[in-house]
Amino acid sequence: MKLVNKALKEHLQHLEENLLKPEIRASKTELTQILADEFFEIGSSGRILYKNEEISDKGIGLVKMKLDHFEIHPLSEEIVLTTYKIINEETQQHSLRSSIWKWVDGRWQMYFHQGTRISEDF
Repeated sequence: MKLVNKALKEHLQHLEENLLKPEIRASKTELTQILADEFFEIGSSGRILYKNEEISDKGIGLVKMKLDHFEIHPLSEEIVLTTYKIINEETQQHSLRSSIWKWVDGRWQMYFHQGTRISEDF
């Protein structure tokens, strides 16, 4: 069952936060459930990453990041754009993030993600 309004926002924020957790990032199985088969990312480094090329058996690497200013922007009943700010707690790098989530097979899956570096005072 699809979620609406506040519940949808909370659910998608939970999924985005899960993608920052070490136990999720280290699990190819968990990542495969969250990321769509067609998933790709334009990282804050400018590098383009594809699910089928980048996820090893050890996952996608550990990070220590904090998510802030989370918002959702429904594009249709089955597609939602999320936007938020990330602070890398190790490097103090700040970035704006956006993801496209799609409702498929009874669950939300991430299809696209982008990170754009910003100055700390943005």
